[in-house]
Amino acid sequence: MTPRIIAMLGAISASVAVVCGAFGAHALTEHLEPRMLAVWETAARYNMYHALGLFACAWLASQTKARAASVAAIAFVVGISLFSGSLYLLALTGIKWLGAITPLGGVAFLVGWIACIVAAARL
Repeated sequence: MTPRIIAMLGAISASVAVVCGAFGAHALTEHLEPRMLAVWETAARYNMYHALGLFACAWLASQTKARAASVAAIAFVVGISLFSGSLYLLALTGIKWLGAITPLGGVAFLVGWIACIVAAARL
């Protein structure tokens, strides 16, 4: 994956995080119970953290030929989809089994950060 594509994925993901954060703060406060609003906020926060992580991956990919930067980027995209995506859906629908998907996203995040370590070690 090229640094340009990774950076674009980071920008898209950050945009989604901003939109979801604003939507939660302005449109959902009267519709969700506080516990589900907190779940939504967690999803938006981790979405943004890992969007920024994608920019780190883009930089690493631009500095080294290590495949690990691309692996990290893919893991972050998968993690955002599974972790934040399942939490967004859980907050909106209340379907509890969606919470079982969330840890898979967390594992993907960990894989991504470990791949970042490997890529950084090859600088």
